[in-house]
Amino acid sequence: METWSLAALSVLLGLVVRWSVSLNFYSGAGKPPLYGDYEAQRHWQEITYNLPINQWYFNTSDNNLQYWGLDYPPLTAYHSFLCAYIANLINPDWIALNTSHGYESPTHKLFMRTTVFIADLIVYIPGLVLYCFCLKETSANKKVSILLCILLYPGLILIDYGHFQYNAVSLGFALWGVLGLSCNWHLLGSLAFCLALNYKQMELYHALPFFCYLLGKCFKQGLNGRGLALLMKVAFTVVASFALCWLPFLTDLEQILEVLRRLFPVDRGLFEDKVANVWCSLSILLKIKRILSPHTQLLLSFAFTVLALLPACIKLTLQPTLKGFKFALVNCSLAFFLFSFQVHEKSILLVSMPVCLIINEVPFVSTWFLLVSTFSMLPLLLKDGLLLPYIVTTLTFLLVSVTVLSVHEKTSEEAVGLKKFIVSVIMMAVLTFTSATLIPPVRFPDLFPVLISCVSCAHFMVFLIYFNIVYLWDSQNEGNRKKTC
Repeated sequence: METWSLAALSVLLGLVVRWSVSLNFYSGAGKPPLYGDYEAQRHWQEITYNLPINQWYFNTSDNNLQYWGLDYPPLTAYHSFLCAYIANLINPDWIALNTSHGYESPTHKLFMRTTVFIADLIVYIPGLVLYCFCLKETSANKKVSILLCILLYPGLILIDYGHFQYNAVSLGFALWGVLGLSCNWHLLGSLAFCLALNYKQMELYHALPFFCYLLGKCFKQGLNGRGLALLMKVAFTVVASFALCWLPFLTDLEQILEVLRRLFPVDRGLFEDKVANVWCSLSILLKIKRILSPHTQLLLSFAFTVLALLPACIKLTLQPTLKGFKFALVNCSLAFFLFSFQVHEKSILLVSMPVCLIINEVPFVSTWFLLVSTFSMLPLLLKDGLLLPYIVTTLTFLLVSVTVLSVHEKTSEEAVGLKKFIVSVIMMAVLTFTSATLIPPVRFPDLFPVLISCVSCAHFMVFLIYFNIVYLWDSQNEGNRKKTC
């Protein structure tokens, strides 16, 4: 009973922090003509409610795709429609076609914040609580500690409640997928991940580990018997879930192609803004976008991404263990973030979620990674006026992690690693201070964002090597120590 009380207090603290961040901040407030992601989410509600479904992804006089055109899969569109239906009951002006652009009233802000809050409560937080309490060989107090740390991860809080998005929905579905596979509910896990993928296409970062783990399970059970039956069941679940999500668009081939073009806009280039991946960092010395054609850039990023994730996928297929599955999620998503095509700075959240799932295995490095992942989004957070929430939530997360997970005890015999961590934290603090207070030279207006992306990218490369080493050479990953369900 005491454990559940502590868990409830942890959830309550996480919710209070989330609501506090959402009070005064969101992307693009009062900044026409495009405003920001807050307006994008509102505009999608406007489009999905007022236009027929066959116009949601097409450029028309009432749907200017240059003004926050819908570019996420159907499940996001349905979610927008549901929010719009409720919004229309409260105040139709919030989603009035063409006349509601840039709508910013206190009541509407409260409504939008509440939609994120409710989505968190329905999808992400219940899955997280169940995951933590299904951890085996872990004390009750340790489960609560892990839950509290993950709930206080600042990156997701700042983006969803400050910048304003619904990342917790897709990440929550993916978490339910992990939970399902962890408990041998393979069909439920497959269904949950399909929902994640149909909410945000960036969940492709996690797709290969799900595929390889399930395929490995089928091989292990034998493709002449139970394994084949499992394969057929999983295949049917995937096809059926995709068919249901895409059903309104399956009547016309052009509809399908247009949605796919919106989901995968390869003409946008190799990367956007100052994202902390390899291609953005290399572009400082080598102008890849100018030297190589878009087609060559696409092939190059594809090749490097495959090479980076292949070792983890091969081992997971041959040895499908739960611990290996979680580490493969980390390695594959980080490989996608560092090397793939058209990466956004917020995509680091897709790596952070699986890192949260292994915080019990490697608390020190996981905490370090989660701090760097939040820091890597600093230019975006500064643009949205989120400096104070960034500092407060980051320090809170660090303090809680050091206290309840005792990450310093895990590294008491590794003075060198601890010193590197301290140097890393100091470096991030200095760059945060200079970015917030100093004006860059006229000749180098992007000096601080570039430094932040390069420093973060260097960290991520080291993390990629470390997590691969832990997974590929850890003898305990052979299935002798199962940590979940």
